[in-house]
Amino acid sequence: MTEVALDTPIPHAPPVVQQLLEKHAITWQEVIDEPAIAERRKVQAILLGDAVGTLVVLLLKDQLLDLNRIAELTGRTLTAVPLDRLRRMLDPHDLVQLPGLPSLVAAPCLYDERVLDQPSLLIASGTPGVLLEISSEDFKKTLSNGSAARFGESMQGVSLVHDALPRTPAEIGAKVQGFTAKRIQQRLESTIEIPPLAKTAQKIIKLRVDPNASVDDITGVVETDPALAAQVVSWAASPYYASPGKVRSVEDAIVRVLGFDLVINLALGLALGKSINLPKDNPQQATPYWQLSIYTAAVIEGLTRAIPRESRPEAGLTYLAGLLHNFGYLLLAHVFPPHFSLVCRHLEVNPHLNHSYVEQHLLGISREQIGAWLMGYWDMPEELATALRFQNDPTYDGEYSVYANLVCLAVRLLRSRGIGSEAGQEIPQALLDRVGLTREKADDVVNKVLEAEKVLRELATQFG
Repeated sequence: MTEVALDTPIPHAPPVVQQLLEKHAITWQEVIDEPAIAERRKVQAILLGDAVGTLVVLLLKDQLLDLNRIAELTGRTLTAVPLDRLRRMLDPHDLVQLPGLPSLVAAPCLYDERVLDQPSLLIASGTPGVLLEISSEDFKKTLSNGSAARFGESMQGVSLVHDALPRTPAEIGAKVQGFTAKRIQQRLESTIEIPPLAKTAQKIIKLRVDPNASVDDITGVVETDPALAAQVVSWAASPYYASPGKVRSVEDAIVRVLGFDLVINLALGLALGKSINLPKDNPQQATPYWQLSIYTAAVIEGLTRAIPRESRPEAGLTYLAGLLHNFGYLLLAHVFPPHFSLVCRHLEVNPHLNHSYVEQHLLGISREQIGAWLMGYWDMPEELATALRFQNDPTYDGEYSVYANLVCLAVRLLRSRGIGSEAGQEIPQALLDRVGLTREKADDVVNKVLEAEKVLRELATQFG
């Protein structure tokens, strides 16, 4: 064991939590959280609020919290408490996250009665990665001021839909379900609008498939869009690429720094991004859209380079898949503007679930499905549609699987470093094997990208 390992402190539950447990004579044991532990044993604590006050909600981590059901039970329109308010409650007690012990919060508690069906529970301690194993009988002692009800939507047996894609704009509207009244659904089917493909993007797509396309061709297309030209030059001039000398033109950026392949895919991704405006509403804690896109593209760029040359996929397409991996999010906001805010509020109160479960529950369609559909609608490469469609499936091994697998790997690597709006997920060894990378090499790639985090963030603000 190294000196560094010996000096690494072992995480424990915060003192205020330990004191509360001792006060209630509760027997507990610390458990380090890991993916192998069943989600149905873990309790998720969420603090909701409105003008009246706050409410602590407890449910199992394999359940989805539907705010409409909470409104039915309480007669109140509750949403996630703003982060700054939550921090003011937690910081004085040295709590990094909300513990699953309602007694610590001066607020009433509503818990799903199925929480107590488990013989023992794993409760968030307030320290990330440290759970408290407590028997259900002991846990009842902390619920003396709580009310029980059945409100959590079980996600057991619910799988993310990858196979079914809509065929037409009307079919997208028809998929709206759950909270949407029939008359609203009918109106959506007749009025849904899909954005047209930008002219610049159309020109770039033609160049992508033209084997005779030259630097002059892509330079001419980029220069007709002043904003796009400025972004390409800024990208080449950034410290991230450490270009020798000043970048003076789009052609200079292509020839001397970035290369034809990277520029044509970067330009295409940015041109597509301009087809749809960034939504004004976003979930709390969401990484800004372009920041997440550029981080993901940069990680995929490094992962692709690290793959053995004989099995390496097309670098430009993998980069583009990273840049556009979350494009369906923009499309959801564009297609369902009356309901997108409700989707955001549900994403805030379900941080323990993949966003696709929430979107499928509320809309009947996920951002991955609608994003993949749009790629086909716009006649983009099939590899790109596959990457968007199956990016949440670490087991996918069908046609063009390497593109989807690389997006899945990059997103999970970034989440493990706290980038992205969702909790980290396990990276299966089989996923690494399919793309031809070791875990150490993948970690090395993401570490190198994050060393340039400040530079990438500055570039992202230009694109936003």
